[in-house]
Amino acid sequence: MNVLRRPSGLSKFRFYSTQTTRPFVPPASLNHFDFRQRQREKPRPTSPAFYTARPEFYDQLSSLESALQHAKTALTSCHLLPLPQFAREALPPRVNAWVDKRELGLKLRSTLTTSRYRRVVLVLNELETYRAIAEKAGIAELQEGIRGITELFERADAATMLARGKAKPVKFDEYGRSYTLGKRKTSSARVWIVPVQQPPADKSTASQSIPAATETDTALTALLDPISSSKSNEPVSVSQILVNNTPLSTYFPIPADRARVIHPIKLAGLLGAYNIFAIVRGGGTSGQSGAVAHGIAKGLAAHEPAIATILRKAKLLRRDPRMVERKKPGLAKARKRYAWVKR
Repeated sequence: MNVLRRPSGLSKFRFYSTQTTRPFVPPASLNHFDFRQRQREKPRPTSPAFYTARPEFYDQLSSLESALQHAKTALTSCHLLPLPQFAREALPPRVNAWVDKRELGLKLRSTLTTSRYRRVVLVLNELETYRAIAEKAGIAELQEGIRGITELFERADAATMLARGKAKPVKFDEYGRSYTLGKRKTSSARVWIVPVQQPPADKSTASQSIPAATETDTALTALLDPISSSKSNEPVSVSQILVNNTPLSTYFPIPADRARVIHPIKLAGLLGAYNIFAIVRGGGTSGQSGAVAHGIAKGLAAHEPAIATILRKAKLLRRDPRMVERKKPGLAKARKRYAWVKR
């Protein structure tokens, strides 16, 4: 029996020596060069918006917002911000003509969407508001600085475009008559308005006083139905409305058309104060009455500037843009269809 033979159960195990002949060397130190030198050094971005999709746009927007913040800080230090609501409403209305979306995109060297264009315009409008505040406060340096920025984004023909939207002032002749032009649908009306020359008061009727409401009702009745009012013994106004040299009640037999013509005068409270003569052409009775009313409203606003706000809020000073919809082929009218008949 061989006593030096290894037992059979120990043949599955491996025996390792606990003593090493050389020290442990980490794998990273086996290379003889530095990994940092292998990496290419990246250039430092020139702007914070370098990694955005449109760096030129965001750089310009950041510059505008920075100028806006500087202007706000300057006005705040002068105790001009926050501005009370009544003071902000007293500022002159902002009238600007910024460049369109395409031209602004060329200036910013980027294709602009509608949302990005509106974002730039909002900043420009706020800058223009701060410029108006600085102008009212007499801060010339801040005003010129903001003006130099906003001029870069204005249209070349800004003065022409802004003058195009302004209404021409109504001119008066030597007799105090005003001439205006009113339009509605396909009708146009030329309107002359003359202040009423009050006749001298009779001594017998001077002592009799008539309430204001009665005078207004009498004037309205005289305009709408001069024949019946002439039979009354009450004193009536000598004002009249002639359309194509015809009395109002005769030319417009429909009460709604007459009411449409009288509406600006009644709203302004000037019944019986003016004589009105109109020459109207084109369209039907509805369009012609609307054209005459438009001309009357413009003339009254010229004679009485205090009531211009009332007429403007009632939307009587602007032309009604609604037009008759065209007839469609295969239909009886614009929307109406022919009756279906089984064949």
